[in-house]
This record gives sequence, structure tokens and C-alpha cells, in this order.
Amino acid sequence: MQVDDFETARPRLVAIATRMLGSPTDAEEAVQEVWLRAVGVDDEIDNPPAWLTTVVSRVCLDMLRARRDTASIDDVELADPHAGPDDQAQLADAVGAALGAVVDSLGPAERVAFVLHDVFGVPFDDVASILGKTPAATRQIASRARKRVSAAPPDAGSRRASAVSAFLAASRDGDFTGLVELLDPDSVFRTFTDDEPPALVHGAPAIADAFMFRAKTALTVALDGKVGVAVPHPAGGDAMLLVMDVSFTPAGAIAAIDATLRRDELAAVEIETLAQVPLEER
Repeated sequence: MQVDDFETARPRLVAIATRMLGSPTDAEEAVQEVWLRAVGVDDEIDNPPAWLTTVVSRVCLDMLRARRDTASIDDVELADPHAGPDDQAQLADAVGAALGAVVDSLGPAERVAFVLHDVFGVPFDDVASILGKTPAATRQIASRARKRVSAAPPDAGSRRASAVSAFLAASRDGDFTGLVELLDPDSVFRTFTDDEPPALVHGAPAIADAFMFRAKTALTVALDGKVGVAVPHPAGGDAMLLVMDVSFTPAGAIAAIDATLRRDELAAVEIETLAQVPLEER
């Protein structure tokens, strides 16, 4: 694997990993693992982008297995990345593009079946081969997933968007109490730049203090379909100075804020207004 091949693919790998894992920190760890695997391959790779996409998908699934400690995730296996056929890369790409939208509400087999078939129209025979199940069983899994998704509270994303907007308003106004009330007591605030190690602020009071009288130009937006924050670049245009991914506790408090100023991640993230995209329930 050539270094140039990896660096060319890196923004896409970061975007895939971020969508699957929901955390810039975990995404960076996943992409680093992909690099370690890539440099360990002696054979020439015919299609580096497809190979890297498949590998990052498998790495992310392994991380989800460890994170959730869910035995059923062992049912989910992508094809051997060394095989590298185009349709395997296509399926891995589909997982990377949309798995994050349902990762917290569905089991591993359910989310793979739902995302690949219902979102991307992949035939059940192909999905079944990934899950290691029969097409009939895969249809049942997708049906269960569809029912769970449709039964989810329709306003969960809106509540999270409202919480982020309230947080930004409290930041602009210097409302320390308001900021603390919106944060989980054990919340974390992480900042990622190109030149410095990640910076960490832990605990609601410390994070509230860091955001006092800030967020003057920050906007509540959808980042890759998930509620977040974007700060436009002072130079104007479509460029962003930074974006912030926001995660929540089950009770709806802000659990983590991950701000990135990294150029490759800013270039890869998809930013949309809230009116244009349904928000995830995470």
C-alpha cells in the first residue's frame, strides 16, 4: 500500500468511521488501525480505495462489538478485504454511509439489514450473505428493524436540536447556570486540531466555563444527519472554521461535544440545515 493511496482515501475513511461510530475520537482510532493493517500488506492491492473502505468498515464493526458487548454482532461479517470485488466494496460503502443513523436503536444484524436493504436497496440475497443467514430470515430481521424504527419517538431529533440551540444561546448570553443544566455532570468537551494533541475538558462546570460568552456565530446544523454545531469561517463563503459533534445521554442531556478544526475532517463532513434532513435520535 502506497502512502499516497492512503492519504488520498483518508478523508473518506474518516467520514465513514465518524458516521459509523459517532465520535471523532473513535473514528481517528479506527483510521489509524486501518493504516497499520495497510502497511502490513505485502501483496499489491488492485483497488486501494475499495480495499480501504472494506477494512475501515470491518474495524468499525469490531469497535462496535467491543463497545456494546453484544454477542449478536458476531453474526455480522463483511467479506475478506483481500478479495476486493467491486460489489463487496459497494456493500461496505453502504454500511459506512448510513449505519450511524440507527446504531443506537437497532441490534447489529437488524441495523445492517435495515440500512442495506431499506436505505440502499441491496437485494436480500446479498444482505443474507453478509449476515450469514437465509434470505427469509434476513427479511424477518429487516421487518423487525423497520417496526422498531417507525415506533421511535418522532420528535427525538427535534428535542436534541432544541437542546443544542439552547446551549448555544446560553453560551452567547454567558448564562453559566443554563449551560450547566443542559450538560450531563460527567460530560466531556474535546477539541481536535491538525497541529496539537486533543484537548479535553471534563465535567459540566468546567465545560460551561469554557463556553461562557462564546458561540457568537455558531449555528445548529445537521452534521452527516446528526445534530451538531458549525461555525462559519470569518473569510465567508461555504468554508467552516470548526464543527462540533454533539452526543446525548438517554435522558437527553449533552454527554459529549467533539470539536474539530482538522482540515480533512472539515472537508469530508456533510453540513445541512435542519429543515433539509431528518435528525438521528442519538
